[in-house]
Amino acid sequence: MNKQTVLNYHTRTKHSLERYAKGPESIDWEDQPDPFRHFSGCEIVTLPLPGAELEPLFTDLDNPETIPAKPLNLTNAGLLLELAFGLSAWKQFGPSRWALRCNPSSGNLHPTEAYLISTGNSFINSGVYHYVSHDHSLEQRCRLSDNLPDSGILIGLSSVHWREAWKYGERAFRYCQHDIGHALGALRYAAATLGWSVELQAEWSDDDIAKLLGLDRDDFKKQEHESPDIICRIDTHTYDKPFDMLNKSVHHDTNPPLPSGEGWGEGIQKSTNNKHSNYSETLLKAAQSGAWSGKADSLRAYHMYKWPVIDEVATAANKPRTEEPEWLAVQQPIIKSSCTKTATQIIRQRRSAQQFDGKMPPMPQTDFYRMLTAVMPTAAAFELWRWPPKIHLFIFVHRVEGLAPGIYTLPRELDALEKLQAATLADFDWHKVSEALPLYHLHSGDCRQVAKTLSCHQPIASDSAFSLGMVAEFSETIEAAPWLYRRLFWECGLIGQTLYLEAEAAGLRGTGIGCYFDDSVHELLGIKDDKFQSLYHFTVGKPLEDKRLETLPAYGHLDDVV
Repeated sequence: MNKQTVLNYHTRTKHSLERYAKGPESIDWEDQPDPFRHFSGCEIVTLPLPGAELEPLFTDLDNPETIPAKPLNLTNAGLLLELAFGLSAWKQFGPSRWALRCNPSSGNLHPTEAYLISTGNSFINSGVYHYVSHDHSLEQRCRLSDNLPDSGILIGLSSVHWREAWKYGERAFRYCQHDIGHALGALRYAAATLGWSVELQAEWSDDDIAKLLGLDRDDFKKQEHESPDIICRIDTHTYDKPFDMLNKSVHHDTNPPLPSGEGWGEGIQKSTNNKHSNYSETLLKAAQSGAWSGKADSLRAYHMYKWPVIDEVATAANKPRTEEPEWLAVQQPIIKSSCTKTATQIIRQRRSAQQFDGKMPPMPQTDFYRMLTAVMPTAAAFELWRWPPKIHLFIFVHRVEGLAPGIYTLPRELDALEKLQAATLADFDWHKVSEALPLYHLHSGDCRQVAKTLSCHQPIASDSAFSLGMVAEFSETIEAAPWLYRRLFWECGLIGQTLYLEAEAAGLRGTGIGCYFDDSVHELLGIKDDKFQSLYHFTVGKPLEDKRLETLPAYGHLDDVV
């Protein structure tokens, strides 16, 4: 029943050329939900001022094991939170002023909330803390026992579905899952910049996450509750992940040989034993007996529309506690980026382009291939991802040096190649065009208008260097477990966050596209059933800046705080 509920939701929330998925009939921007969650009645921990630059270059993140680990203290924990979830700038137009963040969100609505859990650390009392990005502070939601063992730090993520549904209606559940994927990517890049790494605690059930973060408590206004998503462990010690040890000597080459194309989707599977499972039980018991405080302030917007289907799919996709074998991609060389900026510069300058220069010169082929190798599961950006890839890219190439305009595909897993060939149009030629990665040419032709039409008539899909659709191995995944529906979108968001930063590093800009005509995309590709489904679009090009907008410092407002 839960599987069918998820499948029904997905079908119901498809956009089509004839109609859009159900959403609000009108939007009052003066009534937008508060993008910053606050809990009243909590002890506040003010973090050291944000904005510090760190030494590693963006290119150093290709080899995270070479970055010395920073000590775990309040300053560096604050930097982790800022670089992952904090503000990157303010924009102002006339009387209107809004914040941009390091982690993107559909419509800048930011349904994702972040929590820090710390035990046995000298720099902060043991407890569960909510991160307030606006103030760069922590609200202590729960005081835990001081007798708990040292956990380092954990990061918990949750979603306020209604914050997204206020604008996007029934499709909002999809977008919240995209944003969790983006947040995971942002957390990985932030951690790597500090010489730390991220481990997804995927065994946890949603109910247990809710208990740890206090989301099951009667502390939230009706319809403004938070839904649990994932717990992440931050490893703050010297980088020693087994992921790094695979093909390590090749990975360190300044100009590594290009991969042969063999084994690009292969992986190894580790033990299912979770060394942190006993500690999770201890932590849950501590949270249940801890001293909780604080009530969630109202997000203040008027609840004009109700979307019960979101609660239905959220219930159907609730994750139980699971055994999670850890799959690790066999690492391959990655094409070196020419970027000379620091990682913190690239992270803080990330933006979503609003419009592109439709007359831009072709982007260098090397930069294009670099971006695609960076989103392969064999790249360092995906070291935290614990499962075989289920998302593959179909790319509309418009302006890339040395490549004919047309449709290309990038299967991200070796076994998917034959499945994709069988599921798509018979007249696609499947000509491999690169020795650097499994990129296949399917069809030649000017696809700018097609790309624009498929992405809800948005020019950003056609005025770019390229745009793409992320196509998931869908029905078999949902058949295995309904809650894997969410994980498919997380994987899309993780790919999107990588593309955002890679675009910035190449001197371009990216934009995630959640609005597209689902089945029209499938029809174009020849997909006739739900074995594969398009879940997210993305586009990269040369941005056109709106000179009417003023850009203000991210945390200038803190200078006025005494």
